[in-house]
Amino acid sequence: MGTFKIEGGIPLKGTVQPQGAKNEALQILCPVLLTSEKVRITNIPDIIDVNKLIVLLGNLGVKIQKNGPSDYTFQADEVNIEYLKTEAFKKEGGSLRGSIMIVGPLLARFGCGYIPKPGGDKIGRRRLDTHFEGFINLGAKFRYERADHFYGVEIDGRLQGAYMLLDEASVTGTANIVMAAVLAEGTTTIYNAACEPYLQQLCKMLNSMGAKITGIGSNLLTIEGVDKLGGCEHRVLPDMIEIGSWIGLAAMTRSEITIKDVSWENLGVIPNVFRKLGITLEKKGDDIYIPAHTDGYEIKTDIDGSILTVADAPWPGFTPDLLSIVLVVATQAKGDVLIHQKMFESRLFFVDKLIDMGAKIMLCDPHRAVVMGHNFQSQLKATTMSSPDIRAGISLLIAALTAKGTSTIQNIEQIDRGYERIDERLRALGANIVRA
Repeated sequence: MGTFKIEGGIPLKGTVQPQGAKNEALQILCPVLLTSEKVRITNIPDIIDVNKLIVLLGNLGVKIQKNGPSDYTFQADEVNIEYLKTEAFKKEGGSLRGSIMIVGPLLARFGCGYIPKPGGDKIGRRRLDTHFEGFINLGAKFRYERADHFYGVEIDGRLQGAYMLLDEASVTGTANIVMAAVLAEGTTTIYNAACEPYLQQLCKMLNSMGAKITGIGSNLLTIEGVDKLGGCEHRVLPDMIEIGSWIGLAAMTRSEITIKDVSWENLGVIPNVFRKLGITLEKKGDDIYIPAHTDGYEIKTDIDGSILTVADAPWPGFTPDLLSIVLVVATQAKGDVLIHQKMFESRLFFVDKLIDMGAKIMLCDPHRAVVMGHNFQSQLKATTMSSPDIRAGISLLIAALTAKGTSTIQNIEQIDRGYERIDERLRALGANIVRA
């Protein structure tokens, strides 16, 4: 496993261009399976998870042409369904949680879809029930091979449109059901649907392929099934999680950084949450400018003077992927904040590493932590640590960039799963970081 060695305490300066959105890319790569025509997608991030999905599509028989950096053309005119029954597929599909989203398109177009129990971050149990209950509502038959942890859905003939009320607003679950429903016979109505910008992007892409989806951006989607979809061109949005990571990194390292082309209209409450931490960020066109916080930043209280609580929620609430960034940034703020992680039960367990570095954090339970900021009066201490998942990994990297001395982060493949060439881009801003 690779490592990063980081010399902390160096202010950075410069401009960064956010990568394409990881969570969108994992969704919009899957509709290429819904048509035999060519689909061109640009601004695809060059990260481990996305590259794994592209390889998986290639092994399924999808023709893939790389037109340039982050620019691919896909054509699924000779899909090999038999590959789904191989041991190679069980291994490859099981290493990537995003692989679950190939099931909906395969079921809709070929009448069957299989997937091993998918992997990904170890951040607690993440149910697949929403996906498969949706497919069952559309008429598919479900089977589960417990010994192999292998899931399957099949149908004779064509899926049938249906009304469904999802028991959770699952982003990937909604995406999967939508991709199945676009080729179903009749009308499908999905209530309590996820409405994240990346899900909106998926629906817009499908409509450009000939689907008929209305209610985009709301939690009530209506899909009129069509007989066939065609090709299209689609551009992936900038990654809002990476943008939030750069905001936090700039403030905590007291660096002057401009983040280019952020798609402000798709950031939701993210800028305001960082402003509540006392961070100054300015809108300049479609860019974000963060000045050097040489005097620090002070956490605001609630209106009644009580401690600020930052909690995650389904869109348009605050994304859970940025709670770990907020937590680490708060360790050097002036004031206290309660971090409430509602959607996953194991995402705060990396705080012991920050405590080892000198941070003042009280872990109340698996979901809540109180951070008491140092106000830059006490510098974090360098240490050796391991990255448990993507978002905790980038948070530890931010902490290391501010720490006194040289830190080592192991298992950096976790960071590479979600952040493109992060060490190169940090060096371009003046950071002293080496990959080994």
